[in-house]
Amino acid sequence: MSTAEISNEESSPAPPDTDLIKEFGLERYRYILHQISALNDNAYKFLGIYQTLATTIIGVALALFVGYRQWQINPATAKAGIIGLLCLETAVAAFTILLIITGILSWIDYRREEVDLTNRLVHQGFRNLPRMKNSWRWYETYIIGFIAASTLFMWFYAIELILPGIK
Repeated sequence: MSTAEISNEESSPAPPDTDLIKEFGLERYRYILHQISALNDNAYKFLGIYQTLATTIIGVALALFVGYRQWQINPATAKAGIIGLLCLETAVAAFTILLIITGILSWIDYRREEVDLTNRLVHQGFRNLPRMKNSWRWYETYIIGFIAASTLFMWFYAIELILPGIK
């Protein structure tokens, strides 16, 4: 046997270990499911943080409306303060919506990876890709809707009732 034949035998890849591949696939599948679960939990955490911050910010705005005379704050300054607090609440809402949308996109990526993995390791069609037309069934859709609607309501309420009451 020549040296060239020996080096070719040594450099050729070993046949794949199917048990190792299955074990790796199973571990990857567990990881994907864990990530999907974490993404689902994050949406509720983001909603809780938004509710806390929005309640605090709007509470301060209402306190400013109720107490600006007693605190001897100029009406123009009180209006500017309320508008500034509403802008801050809107920024918090926009950031929360952005985080939730990012979570949705990550969830879609993990679901695609899950489908690819189960198609290879279980059988073709074991899991289906998520459909965007089903987004009306995703709780994230309603969380985003709630955040957007509550922010719009706060602006409407302030513009129509609070700011005209500051004289």
